[in-house]
Amino acid sequence: MPLTAQEGTREEQLDRLFEELADPQNLEWRETEEEIQKLFFDSGSDAMNMLLMRGMTALREGDLNSAIGHFTAVIDHAPSFAEGWNGRATAYFHAGLYGPSMFDIGQTLTLQPRHYGAMLGLGRILEETGKPEQALEVFRQVSILHPNLFGVSDAIARLEKAVSGSSL
Repeated sequence: MPLTAQEGTREEQLDRLFEELADPQNLEWRETEEEIQKLFFDSGSDAMNMLLMRGMTALREGDLNSAIGHFTAVIDHAPSFAEGWNGRATAYFHAGLYGPSMFDIGQTLTLQPRHYGAMLGLGRILEETGKPEQALEVFRQVSILHPNLFGVSDAIARLEKAVSGSSL
């Protein structure tokens, strides 16, 4: 069952939530995922949260330059806030800038090693850049953290065929 934001420290909450999320039989995984996202998206600063949301809105609207600008502002003011790095990594990915995206994914995962969204982006970049073995390993790690995440089992099956030499 998902936790409320007041139960335990942030890390204790994340530990419990990730334990729930990892259970493939958890029928309430969407609620658990939502609680994790709430914690990921809360920097502890209203100003940084507002900048993050502006970046997310720009990203959704396809305004990648504005999104990158907003996320860069978050990073400049709150460099230990993983979601700022992840947002910019996502914007860079959509702009086709895989090198900067990979750097920001690395920063995200340094700050939040269980960030399955960043890991998913890493797997996609690895697959798109012709590194199926590495991509497969990343997607397998994602599936351990979040076995119900859409598209991960398909990516694993596709990459297992590619790595084993079978045609797609």
